[in-house]
Amino acid sequence: MRTEASVALTLPEPCLVVLVGAAGSGKSTLAARLFSAEQILSSDAYRGAVSGDESDQSVSRVAFRLLHRDLDRRLAAGLTTVVDATSVTSYARRSLTRIAPRHGLAAVALVLDLPPDLVLARNATRPGRMVPEAAARQQLADLARSLRRDEFALDSFT
Repeated sequence: MRTEASVALTLPEPCLVVLVGAAGSGKSTLAARLFSAEQILSSDAYRGAVSGDESDQSVSRVAFRLLHRDLDRRLAAGLTTVVDATSVTSYARRSLTRIAPRHGLAAVALVLDLPPDLVLARNATRPGRMVPEAAARQQLADLARSLRRDEFALDSFT
């Protein structure tokens, strides 16, 4: 029998929530459980809107430009917004979190740091959205590097 743990998450309202984790770590699942669909900006969905294929990495630059535009608009309107993207490097996180203070809002990171074997196994079974294993391993390494450097300290979000 499987039971699900209940998690209470208290966030400032409104705020920016940045999900951080490698492909297959459960970011989209977590977002869907904790937030309404209208609050979530998914990099995969933007890739799909641009190219018709959520896994098409060749359109990431355009997809993220659109995601950042919509994020800025939502935060300007005072709407809690969740960004569902890997965000495993400090550069990727900063490009998102620097938008929140411009609108007087807090930025919060939810980091999914799971065992690499579990993440790789989950990624391998993702229907239609599997990330190549080498890319997933690089994401795991980038996340580990970020955690070692303590790049998640509060002052890194301002």
